[in-house]
Amino acid sequence: MAKVYYDFHLHSCLSPCGDNDMTPYNLVNMAKFVGFDMIALTDHNSCLNCGAAVQAGEHAGLLVVPGMELCTEEEAHVVCLFPSVDDAMGFHAYVQEHTIHMPNDPEVFGKQLVMDDTDKVLLEEPCLLINSAQISVSRVVELAHTYHGAAFPAHIDKTAYSVIASLGVIPEDAGFSAVEVSPSADVGLLKKTNPEIQGKILLRNSDAHYLEHIPDPFAWLDLPECSAECLIEALNGKFFVDWDI
Repeated sequence: MAKVYYDFHLHSCLSPCGDNDMTPYNLVNMAKFVGFDMIALTDHNSCLNCGAAVQAGEHAGLLVVPGMELCTEEEAHVVCLFPSVDDAMGFHAYVQEHTIHMPNDPEVFGKQLVMDDTDKVLLEEPCLLINSAQISVSRVVELAHTYHGAAFPAHIDKTAYSVIASLGVIPEDAGFSAVEVSPSADVGLLKKTNPEIQGKILLRNSDAHYLEHIPDPFAWLDLPECSAECLIEALNGKFFVDWDI
């Protein structure tokens, strides 16, 4: 077994309100520098920088899992992770087809930059990426499975853009085997107020939009191997995994 220190919720300069210095190269190398074993790039409603981040990770010697922070039709955020860039881009295409697109205002939300692994700007995403997709919370896990992935509700302790804030509870029929809490969450209180999270893997991720917000590693999962495929099997409840947040 391998004790894998992780952060599965990081944004790049593609995300609205993400800092322009949060390039695929920079975020990967910062995460490598502080000591993570595995990270995931999870921009809002897009996977367009995942390929660059995975390549940057290969050069840096850090495993990068391609992903997305999906905003559902209930305006709840759900993190979706995939074993390959091809799978992530298939999911990306589906989300784009099920989203009503509005133009981004860079003066308000910042530029949404797509880059390669050397930080060369390839294009600027013209559509605002924080709009809700026409995909319900109850469908996300099944949809992620279609693309060989896994999904978990993001920052369930937050009072906005979380499944609990939007629905009052994490629906049992949604099929989540893991949930995410923010770094400052009171897990004991959450378990009392939301007993449905009992028995699920608890992940504590940073949701960093700025390089200086990438923390030192603190949370870990005990996995048979440090791979995206093994992680996704664990998050889908295929085997017991030890963890600490």
